[in-house]
Amino acid sequence: MNLKEIKAKAKELGILPKTLKKAELIREIQKNENNYPCFGFSVDTCDQTNCLWRKDCIK
Repeated sequence: MNLKEIKAKAKELGILPKTLKKAELIREIQKNENNYPCFGFSVDTCDQTNCLWRKDCIK
C-alpha cells in the first residue's frame, strides 16, 4: 500500500494522519484494529500471518 492509501485507511478508522511517518501511521491503524502494533520491528520472521501489513514489514 502506498502512503496515500494508508492515510485514506487511517481516516476511515478515525485516525488523523497529521505528520506521522508511514510506520507510525501503520502502527496506529494496527492498534485501532486491536492488533499488536509491531510494524517495522520484526527482523526476519513474523508470526502474524494474517496481517495486512506483513508484506511491507518483512522484506
